[in-house]
Amino acid sequence: MTTVENGAEPRELKGKRALVTGGSRGIGAAVVRQLLDAGAEVLATARSTTYTAPEGAAFVTADIRTQAGTEALATAVQETLGGVDILVHNAGGARANAGGSAMTIPAEDWQDTLELNLLAAVRLNSLLAPGMRERGSGAIIHISTAALLPPVPAFAHYQAAKAGLESYSRALAAELAPFGVRVNALGPGRTATPGGEETRSRWASDNAESGAIARPPLGRDGRPDDIANAVLFFVSDRASWLTGTYFSVDGGEYPRN
Repeated sequence: MTTVENGAEPRELKGKRALVTGGSRGIGAAVVRQLLDAGAEVLATARSTTYTAPEGAAFVTADIRTQAGTEALATAVQETLGGVDILVHNAGGARANAGGSAMTIPAEDWQDTLELNLLAAVRLNSLLAPGMRERGSGAIIHISTAALLPPVPAFAHYQAAKAGLESYSRALAAELAPFGVRVNALGPGRTATPGGEETRSRWASDNAESGAIARPPLGRDGRPDDIANAVLFFVSDRASWLTGTYFSVDGGEYPRN
């Protein structure tokens, strides 16, 4: 069987409708490209207004940190796609606390981080997952992080939000499984993206104390397509027996017990 360059089977997702949040760069942009290559109809969203979507994909600007922004996006999904079969929550990130302390992270940073990394997914799922449930099929992917361990005080808000996202994923998976809707979480490790480079520069002062290693055991940083390959697997029929899981995509950087 002929395969496309990124490893997805051509037209594997033909007829599927997909939404990718944070889809304008890095991992999100790679997911958009691979979904298109696999035959899906794709709508990407981000806060950026300067992004040009790849040929074949639609794009809408939305701020999913707010209820109003999430509702506007859900409306755009219905108008553009008529519903979704695949929902990839990739939007995320946080500012490091300049003081390096978990105890002095400003309240507004906590709120903004929880809104973007956890509550945006909760709200969007509540609006779009019922359609999946009614149709008896669907796949939801939450992009978390492999870097929950070891703890980094300056990013306690980010790690807490992502830990909450993983716990929520398992609960949602249990609720939706009887209706044929699968929910899984993926944790990227050190990945060569603009956002990742910025985050690593902020974490640099914490690495020696936390025990983080200079490079993953596989000897290189991850590429956006490495993460997108995992997303493609989990939203495809090849993963039809997988739900409620967390899967680390990190080159062995952060082993979990």
